[in-house]
Amino acid sequence: MVRRSSGEQAALYIRRLIFEGRLRQGDRVPQDEIARVLGVSRIPVREALLSLEREGWVTIRPHRGAFIGALDEAAVRDHYQLYGLVFGFAARRATERRTPELVDRLGRICDALDREDDPAGIARLNREFDRLILETASSPRLRAVLRAMVGIVPGNFFALVPGAIEAEREGGRAIWTAIRDGDPDAAAGAYTRMLRRQGDLVAALFAARGLFAPPA
Repeated sequence: MVRRSSGEQAALYIRRLIFEGRLRQGDRVPQDEIARVLGVSRIPVREALLSLEREGWVTIRPHRGAFIGALDEAAVRDHYQLYGLVFGFAARRATERRTPELVDRLGRICDALDREDDPAGIARLNREFDRLILETASSPRLRAVLRAMVGIVPGNFFALVPGAIEAEREGGRAIWTAIRDGDPDAAAGAYTRMLRRQGDLVAALFAARGLFAPPA
């Protein structure tokens, strides 16, 4: 289980309100109500809003409050492209440092993904797959970069995003094959393609939910 601070919990809650359409572009964020619902003071809510402003979810106006900003489709796609570049770097490094044990464990995860249909199980296997790649890459700087990147789908990605499970299965298998074959370029490319595909799926979902601002 991932332990979240009160500020992180508040940020996740606000993302869910936006994702579910309960807060839309231009709406004022009800800070007192959010604090009451979460059972926290306004301090974690303010911390959440500062974080969400950096991510582009809200705009803070001095002496007026925080307001929901306009989500941008290009920004959503860029988010996953950047994830792809970072994990692609990790996959390249892991391929160069691969061991028979790593290849075997990643292969078994891919087999388990093919058999698993529960989104919670898929998420667990995905975390294990990524963890093995990152541990083998062995780059503290890489981990620091990833800690600064926050998921934009507020909940179980595989339960909420149609097509995400298939993309994970196919992408994971391609990454494993490249690592097994000792091809760093192919491993990096496979990770990048998988996350680009996931970005396309998220963009389509957000568009279907009406979360993007209409064209000017």
